[in-house]
Amino acid sequence: MIRINCPVCGMRDETEFSFIGDATVKRPTIDDGDMQAWYEYVFLRDNPRGEHVEHWLHVHGCRQVITVRRHTVTHEIESCELASEAGQ
Repeated sequence: MIRINCPVCGMRDETEFSFIGDATVKRPTIDDGDMQAWYEYVFLRDNPRGEHVEHWLHVHGCRQVITVRRHTVTHEIESCELASEAGQ
C-alpha cells in the first residue's frame, strides 16, 4: 500500500485519496480554438516509467489537492505538497 504524507493531515493510506491525474499536462485555454491541442490534452497521455508528478485529492480527509512526486515503478514517494503552494 502507498502511504501519502498529506501536508495538512499527515501520513495516510492511499485509500483516503483519489488520483486526479498527471500534474505535468497543461490544459489549453478555454478560448483556444485549436481542436488538435484539445484532442491531445483529452486523449493522448504518456505512461511514464520512473519519477512522475501527479495530483491526488484527499477525499477522506482535508479535501485538498496534493501534488505528489512519485516513482511509478517502485511507488516510492519523494515529496508531497499542496497543489496551491506548488503553483499547479
